[in-house]
Amino acid sequence: MHSRGVHLQYSFEPLGQRGAALHNPLFDLLTAVHEQGSIQHAARATGASYRHVWGALKHWEGVLGEPLVHWVRGQPARLTPFAERLLWAEARARARLTPHIEALRAELERVVGEALDGSQQVLTVYASHDLALPLLRGQASAVQRLHIDLRFAGSLDALRALAEGRCQVAGFHVPPLADSRNLFAAALKPLLKPGRHKLIGCSRRSQGLIVAAGNPLGLRGLADVATLNARFVTRQPGSGTRLLTEHLLAQHKLAPTSLHTREPEDSHNAVAAAVASGEGDAGLGVEAAARAFGLGFVPLVQEDYFLVCLKDALEHPGVVKLREALAAPTWREALATLPGYTRAERPGEVLSLTRALPWWHYRAAKSKA
Repeated sequence: MHSRGVHLQYSFEPLGQRGAALHNPLFDLLTAVHEQGSIQHAARATGASYRHVWGALKHWEGVLGEPLVHWVRGQPARLTPFAERLLWAEARARARLTPHIEALRAELERVVGEALDGSQQVLTVYASHDLALPLLRGQASAVQRLHIDLRFAGSLDALRALAEGRCQVAGFHVPPLADSRNLFAAALKPLLKPGRHKLIGCSRRSQGLIVAAGNPLGLRGLADVATLNARFVTRQPGSGTRLLTEHLLAQHKLAPTSLHTREPEDSHNAVAAAVASGEGDAGLGVEAAARAFGLGFVPLVQEDYFLVCLKDALEHPGVVKLREALAAPTWREALATLPGYTRAERPGEVLSLTRALPWWHYRAAKSKA
């Protein structure tokens, strides 16, 4: 029996890493062979020699005790079924853990920063998963000397964390709705109170169906997913995207049970990885995640991503610096790098809750005596 233990490590470098990218020589090689179709082309793509790539693959076959590449003279090298399963399993695991790995990296960065300079402000933010917020954290750290202790959670879970005092700022997303008779109003009203909570403009993003490249099933919305009994990659309960899924189903008068779902995922990247690996046919997520995995995307709704704090926290030094980072031109430039993202209409400004969320204006009609 070959040992197949996993060893993780990290290092300190002069220039910090952005994001939570992880590299492993085995998976880098497997990815190159998979994408390039031959060892020779994989060697050219990685800047290594054919002999080096060939020897490295043989080494990893010895470590794992399983063949990784079909070695047939005169034919292009291709991954074995075991190697393909391994490659996709690693991609899905990486996508699932990216928010947690990024949180660990940022926390270690904060610890080192505090040891070197205790003047840096720290702000704890619980937020629904978003691909732009890590960019905001990097910007705030470099320019505003603000460390954002970013912890991803579902929209409802993030708002509960704010109510329980576990963070100073929470992040959630909601489509622009006017009618108060919707699932978002029912879920968010108990957690947001006019006068007590203050919204801060952050970004706008596109959510839709993440599908295989070319959209082979011709899916146009959740009704098609249900009709075709396509395998749907859902999100975890308490997440804003799960709430959006139920909202869109309700618009088509479909029950949540009408979807053929699998194990829930807790991030947009994890949904995209599941579709890319063939574990699902479609899932709801942001366009940027779909494009990152080379997948198709069917836009369904534009939604606003808000940050929210208590009124008393508006003058907190960390919140002030956060608003400065959102209002800076560099935030618009950062969002421009992500497909489907645009800057909020008034980023960094404090917004009236009842104006930003129009369904707060609706009141039940009084019954006539």
